[in-house]
This record gives sequence, C-alpha cells and structure tokens, in this order.
Amino acid sequence: MKDDKTLDFLLDLDGQIIVINADIGLWVKFEAKHAPATKNRPHGIRYSLSLHDRHNRRIMGFDNAHAIEYGGKVNVAPKRTHYHWHKNASDQGRPYEYSNAGKLVEDFWSEVEKIELKMLETKKR
Repeated sequence: MKDDKTLDFLLDLDGQIIVINADIGLWVKFEAKHAPATKNRPHGIRYSLSLHDRHNRRIMGFDNAHAIEYGGKVNVAPKRTHYHWHKNASDQGRPYEYSNAGKLVEDFWSEVEKIELKMLETKKR
C-alpha cells in the first residue's frame, strides 16, 4: 500500500468545527484518528467528516465507523465495506472508494458545496 502523504493534513483537521454559512446554519465537523490497520480499515485511519444543519442534525457525511452492506441481489449476498458516505440524513450509506486522505477531503468539500448551493437556491424562492 502506498504511503499517503496527505494523511497528516486530515489528522490535523481532527476536532475542527467550521461554520460554512451562518445564514442557513451550515457547519462541518472533522474527526480523524490513527487506528490499527485491519481488514476493515486497511489505511490505518478512523474518520468521520460531517455536515450539519442549524439544528445540529447531521445531514451528510463520509465515515468508516461502521460497515454498510450494498449490492445484494436475489441469491447474491451483499458486499460489506466500512468506507462509505451518507448522501443525506436518511441515506443508510453507499460505498466510498478511499484512495487517500486528500481525495477524501476534496470529495467531502465537493458534496458540501452542492448541498450549500441547493439550500441557497431553495432559500431564494
């Protein structure tokens, strides 16, 4: 496995809370810790990057805190992964292809931006 040169950047974000847009009440929270490399977390990191609303509800997030099952069909057992993201508050999770910490943070901010723009557009109406 390649050495992840961006891992220190993600680990430095641990504990950070950032207000994204006070007018609509959006804020993000970062949790990232070293963890023993295991079959479930081969990259040796435990993380949760989450977007919250003004009522402190998590509305979107990327994490590897628990396993999700996906891709099951009739007579085909679902696959399991710890690396996943939740597109919205009711989403049970969808696989996330973790490559490195930098790409994880980039993908997270991309989703945050989409949600913020959608909320701003809704507020204008």
